[in-house]
Amino acid sequence: MDAAFTAAEMMIVASARALVGRRVCFVGVGLPNIAVNLARRTVAPDLVLVYEAGVYGARPARLPLSIGDPTIVTGATAAVSMFDLFSYYLQGGLVDVGFLGGAQIDRHGNLNTTVIGDYQHPKVRLPGSGGACEIALNAGEIFVIMRQSRRSFVDQLDFRTSPGHPIPGSGRGPSVVVTDMAVYRFGPDGEMELESLHPGVNLEQLQAAMAWNPRRRDPVATTEPPSAEELRLIRDELDPAGIYTGTAGPT
Repeated sequence: MDAAFTAAEMMIVASARALVGRRVCFVGVGLPNIAVNLARRTVAPDLVLVYEAGVYGARPARLPLSIGDPTIVTGATAAVSMFDLFSYYLQGGLVDVGFLGGAQIDRHGNLNTTVIGDYQHPKVRLPGSGGACEIALNAGEIFVIMRQSRRSFVDQLDFRTSPGHPIPGSGRGPSVVVTDMAVYRFGPDGEMELESLHPGVNLEQLQAAMAWNPRRRDPVATTEPPSAEELRLIRDELDPAGIYTGTAGPT
């Protein structure tokens, strides 16, 4: 990875760029949150942010720490109950894209955010679905952003929290997966395909960070590096402490 930017910054920028032309985005905190707020400042200035707590049209003054952070109501069009948000907005078909993350993903875009290991006796108990399963089922598109490793890109999930492509009627499945190494799309049969490698990443490194041999689009492109303005927005406005981008110094 180019020393001028971190792998996390490349992942955030690539995710933000994927939101070109989208209008209403359902987003959580963490990496999806910084990506959509960057998109609103760059490629999608009219992007409407929807937060699970019941906030529609948020323009947060800073990155929220959680979905209960009061800053998510800054400049909001509406603050409603979670029931109203999920029933009338999400299930009503008013959300263009949902941004999800996960602890595990398989080649068909199924996601695990529930447990690592056996469900009854897990090695790690994760936060669970929250609204992720409902977003996966009802949003017009699903974007996934997550760090890539053999522990996260697996042949078989320990638990399927949010459905991907293989089960008819179970949801649309993700349309794009952005990691700290690459960008993936999905083929007609719902299997993940490598679209581009981030600068400084080669195929051998990519293969070592996943449990299967990925399909590749021909040709495999190189992801366009972050611009100076994109990096400025991330470092000066969105994440000045470097918490999400891996640039935080010792405390």
